[in-house]
Amino acid sequence: MASTTAQAPVHGQRVNGKQWHGTRKAFRPTSGLTSYDIRKKRTAHEAEVSKTETEMKERKVQAIKDKRAAEEEKERFAKMEEKMHKKRVERLKRREKRNKLLKS
Repeated sequence: MASTTAQAPVHGQRVNGKQWHGTRKAFRPTSGLTSYDIRKKRTAHEAEVSKTETEMKERKVQAIKDKRAAEEEKERFAKMEEKMHKKRVERLKRREKRNKLLKS
């Protein structure tokens, strides 16, 4: 008759003589790595965050470009007002505005 009682593995005495220290386990650096699913979720989240960051940066750059364009246009009309009559410059402004709306 075979006994089916599970016995704990028998450990001998430590070689260095420090029996009061606990037993140490094997060093396995790869055992704590994350699973593929967790890494996949993390990379997807990081990609989403970077996408939103780039969109925010693009919006900021576009706002600066629009502001500069408006400033240049204002300056251009100011130069035109020096050379031409004010009413003619206003007519040109309205015409350019209409053309801009038609093109877009």
